[in-house]
Amino acid sequence: MELTEARSRPAPGLSTADYDYQLEPERIAQEPTGERDRSRLLIVDRRAETLRHAQFGDLADLIPPGDVLVLNTTRVIRARLLGTRDSPAGAQAELLLLKPVGGAASLTFEAMVHPGGKLRAGRRVYIANDLSVEIVAVTERRTRLVRLLTPLSVDEALARYGHVPLPPYIARTDTIADAERYQTVYATEPGSVAAPTAGLHFTAALLERLAARGVRRADVLLHVGAGTFKPVESEDPADHAMHEEVFTISEDNARQINDARATGNQVWAVGTTSVRTLETVADERGLVHAGSGETRLFIRPPYTFRATDKLVTNFHLPRSTLLMLVAAFAGYELTMHAYRTAIDAGYRFYSYGDAMVVL
Repeated sequence: MELTEARSRPAPGLSTADYDYQLEPERIAQEPTGERDRSRLLIVDRRAETLRHAQFGDLADLIPPGDVLVLNTTRVIRARLLGTRDSPAGAQAELLLLKPVGGAASLTFEAMVHPGGKLRAGRRVYIANDLSVEIVAVTERRTRLVRLLTPLSVDEALARYGHVPLPPYIARTDTIADAERYQTVYATEPGSVAAPTAGLHFTAALLERLAARGVRRADVLLHVGAGTFKPVESEDPADHAMHEEVFTISEDNARQINDARATGNQVWAVGTTSVRTLETVADERGLVHAGSGETRLFIRPPYTFRATDKLVTNFHLPRSTLLMLVAAFAGYELTMHAYRTAIDAGYRFYSYGDAMVVL
């Protein structure tokens, strides 16, 4: 009986429960570090199965000349709207605009709302005298289609009334400082509702040091959507539905990556978003192809990586698709050992926290 049960039990890393871990609330970073590249960096060596501690700025000494650093240039929009239901005197309500429906300048968005039970089709959320939001419909995945009612352009409305969409585990309102710090220094294309947080540690000076060392750079674009906040609730990760996210990679950037690999150099993906973009557009030979589209790629063990050789990433939530991606890359046991080590060593976790690099 015991032998039969052991044989039927899934291997470690294949069940959602395998990705649970305990984290004290004080380990969740509520503020960024004073300087971006002064965050701590846990160096995870897959081949040697060793860990060592460093600072993020030391990354410039780890990446060999000729290797290529892949950065996601998405820019976070002020997608969080705070208001009241139906009138200035109504009860509080909140919306997170996920993506425009019908084009970039559209006033209709898919959105997450709170409180969900109260914001049915036909209700309105009052934001300001020149901005209200009408709930148009409930989608199959329980988000909302909403329409901005305003004489302003979308950009003007969000610049004037939108808030930086800090993750829910940051237990404070956004500040003026967040508008700069919850954004990578190389962000150019507006469209994300969450930052590609591994990139928050880079400074212009660090990028210049890497370039002077002969490290190549390739840019990709993936707009981070609501799926980044969504935990895996099913016991079997295969039953989890990923939200689609929009990506783009140009011919020049695809060529930069392919040229590096053709000369024996390696690809360093900054963040899980860069990894998902690379793996979406790579063929079975590992060649990266230019293109645009939507991806629902869910990377989890077991997975064979095609175009990613090294990974720079932050520490992620328990039971999250992001943690599963890291485990697929570094190996389940080594990943969870690294997390336990980081917790014991006092690392700061999540969006404004410290980082790790998997070699």
